[in-house]
Amino acid sequence: MVVAIVGASGAVGQELLTVLSERHFPVTELRLFGSERSAGTVYSFAGQSVTVQQLQHGNQFEGVDIAFVSAGGSVSKEYAPDITRYGAIMIDNSSMFRMDEDVPLVVPEINPQDALVSPRGIIANPNCSTIVMALPLYAIHRISPIRRIHVATYQAASGAGAQAMLELQNQYKQLVNGEEPTVNKFAYQLAYNVIPHIDVFMENDYTREEMKMHNETRKILHTDLSVSATCVRVPSLRCHSESVWVETERPVSPEQARQAIQSMTGCQIMDEPQNKQYPMPLFLSGKDDVYVGRIRADIANPNGLTFWCVSDQIRKGAALNAVQIAEYVIRH
Repeated sequence: MVVAIVGASGAVGQELLTVLSERHFPVTELRLFGSERSAGTVYSFAGQSVTVQQLQHGNQFEGVDIAFVSAGGSVSKEYAPDITRYGAIMIDNSSMFRMDEDVPLVVPEINPQDALVSPRGIIANPNCSTIVMALPLYAIHRISPIRRIHVATYQAASGAGAQAMLELQNQYKQLVNGEEPTVNKFAYQLAYNVIPHIDVFMENDYTREEMKMHNETRKILHTDLSVSATCVRVPSLRCHSESVWVETERPVSPEQARQAIQSMTGCQIMDEPQNKQYPMPLFLSGKDDVYVGRIRADIANPNGLTFWCVSDQIRKGAALNAVQIAEYVIRH
């Protein structure tokens, strides 16, 4: 396959290189694209050096089979015609096309068949926080349909990109040295703090990140369930954590949920609270799966369950999910 990565120098672009290599994706030619600033940077892949080209309008994507795009919504919108013109499948990591009716929104463990109907040649990768929640939710949904979900997220700095991770690290250094911390990527200092604000606020006082979780979960699961989210930025580097409350049509016991989640591809149970075993970002960076623990009955709702889940959102929440989509499309 001739493979292109747009946004190759970003956190997700770098993770895509790692995942493609680890999974032995059939790459016969790799083309890397980026901004004027990153053009000329050289990366190693499969024993060869590949130079980042400046993304431009024209025929740069002629002959490309799969294009992974992770450079922001404005870039995706502007360059989608160039990327798909010659027949490439564009797997887009931005939010630009996710809710378009003629663009499938895919988590391969849940709705892979949707990827086979992409009339515009575009397949959307869901929001990272949506993916982390969707896998264990789907396991429960198959036992008894879910009516509504409440979720609070605890999202790592890396969700805002590589520069955001660097800013958090620098803030800790600056504060230890008695210096004023630099704040560019977030609304406030993130070090020693949590910020209940991710993306812009909408008219209903939810943020766009929170509405993504509402809208995207419904599209992926093909259901009209309700999702109410509060998304919070926390001072960890990688891995998003989420506390989820679920109401099902009929009661589902914690043991039923535990067995269903354990059997769900892409999920792992880490649920021994008596032994202090539960998922934490500190130990799950670089892992492929969604780890689930603290599974228990919701004492405020007879049809309710609550659980805690953690996953590396750069990996499963972005790069890995995109590569899995490509693998499914190739197989079928």
